[in-house]
Amino acid sequence: MTWQTTLTWQNAQKRAQILQQIRQFFAEREVVEVETPALSQGTVTDVYLDAFTCQYNFLADSSAKHSASLFLQTSPEFHMKRLLASGYGCIFQIAKAYRHEEFGRHHNPEFTMLEWYRIGFDQFDLMSEVAELLQTVLGGNKALFTSYEDIFMQSVSVDPLTAGFDELVEVLNKYNKSADWLIEMQDADLLLQFIFTELIEPTIGIDQPQFIYNFPIAQASLAKRSSDDPRVAQRFECYFKGIELVNGFNELTDANEQQVRFEEDNAKRAAQGLSTRPIDENFIDALKHGLPECSGVALGIDRLIMLALDINKISEVQSFPIERA
Repeated sequence: MTWQTTLTWQNAQKRAQILQQIRQFFAEREVVEVETPALSQGTVTDVYLDAFTCQYNFLADSSAKHSASLFLQTSPEFHMKRLLASGYGCIFQIAKAYRHEEFGRHHNPEFTMLEWYRIGFDQFDLMSEVAELLQTVLGGNKALFTSYEDIFMQSVSVDPLTAGFDELVEVLNKYNKSADWLIEMQDADLLLQFIFTELIEPTIGIDQPQFIYNFPIAQASLAKRSSDDPRVAQRFECYFKGIELVNGFNELTDANEQQVRFEEDNAKRAAQGLSTRPIDENFIDALKHGLPECSGVALGIDRLIMLALDINKISEVQSFPIERA
């Protein structure tokens, strides 16, 4: 029967307790809960993210024949940064997010995201706070912290910041992971991301949460460039027991650089035969007005609950996954 929920009553109560625990965590730190729209007139330009689109006929410049496209948020990021630019202090949100992608053991196109922003924090301050939250909810061992460059050196014996296209192809061949479509793209950054996903991710964060930080600049269009190494951006991710849990940034505050990065994303989309996406002009205007120095992070609530309850399928921590929605 497909009308029934996939989330048991017992686990629904445990899920509610974890959400309460998270809200208490932020209340103790005086981080304020906010709410922002799920619909937006702009969206992400990321090559690897696709937003759901709908049509709306009632904007000022809309008509029945010329409706406007609206996008369901892939995360509440742009709206939350607009709040910070409007003068808000440290904030968090537990929100629904939507991504036009396949569903599976760890994925559902509609999911719950925790996102928060800390004014005056750098990426290391925020990683420490994320580790505290994970310790609060999950207990267990303390987290590990490893740079993107070091994890490549340890795992596949190649420096991702200096390796050329041919050297990365050799890594793929060594591990029998090469494919014609990868080579044909002639994109070294695509090879880096493929190697990271296929060869490195399965080996990290097995017994304790592991943070990977300082990603290549091409993989962090919303993060500030490192002052120590201009080849990398102050972006981090966290993995635990085979699950990607967290994606965070020391936030880029320069509106002009952000515009350029969005345009570069769209150029990549066009080169790969994907449709380009409208840049969120309200977000760019907010950056021009002034975003305070801050760091922000997104955490997958459903995946966190999977780990807390030792559950292997995301559908079992959601009331109605897409097949039963």
